Amino acid sequence: MKSRLIVFAVAITLLAGCQPKASTPARRVVGMALLTQTHDFYKDLEKAAREEAKARNLELSIVACEMDPAKQAAQIEDFVTQKVVALVVAPCDSDAIGPHLDAVERAGIPVFTADIAARHGKVISHVASDNQRGGQLAAEAMAKLLNGQGSVLILDHPTVASVQDRTKGFQEELKKYPGMRIVGRPSTDGQRARAMSVMEDMLQAHPDLKGVFGINDDSALGAVAVLEAAKRTDVVVVGFDATAQAVDAIRKGGPLKADIAQYPERIGRSVIEMVDRHLRGEKVPPIIPVEVTVVDAEHLSPKK
Repeated sequence: MKSRLIVFAVAITLLAGCQPKASTPARRVVGMALLTQTHDFYKDLEKAAREEAKARNLELSIVACEMDPAKQAAQIEDFVTQKVVALVVAPCDSDAIGPHLDAVERAGIPVFTADIAARHGKVISHVASDNQRGGQLAAEAMAKLLNGQGSVLILDHPTVASVQDRTKGFQEELKKYPGMRIVGRPSTDGQRARAMSVMEDMLQAHPDLKGVFGINDDSALGAVAVLEAAKRTDVVVVGFDATAQAVDAIRKGGPLKADIAQYPERIGRSVIEMVDRHLRGEKVPPIIPVEVTVVDAEHLSPKK
């Protein structure tokens, strides 16, 4: 009897060893190619995206090209080689990115864009601020500050789709005020040092300038630095992003009088949610606009 029990136990052990082991979930690596990791906006977007990815059991691999289209193209190629399950891109050049996204599509990797749209290539879902509405709000704020009169400068970044939408909204809204005119749209590449250099030249070229629209806060704060150094208290600035530094500048009462607030955390969380839902087989909206709001002295409580 005892020998039979031993044989039975051995048989059970052998059978157990033949059973297939439970499979571990495959790593789901999502590539994210940003145009920069130095701006506060993208720092907030990245932080929220990482948190959302962790909550959804996604592994997020993030790189940034720091405004270099060639570098971004190489980073995208690397993600294709790595066979990521999805790619999220914030293009530094909305037109030039197209052929590289075509290569991603041919590799069977779904593409999503965050903050900045791609003008070409197949994109599953685009999550961004309502930039055209933001431009309209910026123009409304500028017109209110200048009582509908005066020369205005746009510090531009024309290769980026989100900025194209901002300037489009700004120009369309400003047409409602015949006493206002746009005297220039020089590019600052969205960088503060470049904005300072451009602003110095523009003050010389347009001594009667009354308003500046900075397409992001680095551009706006670059303009502010030049205006303060030149003691030009007659020129007002409207920015876009409402970073902490810009909000402090509004509180201080200097040239920066208003800003358009974006919500990068919502963009970061939403785009990862869209990736996860798509990978699970759900249909996701092609465009997800995120609201924008005006920040000025009237909407700010005193800093404690």
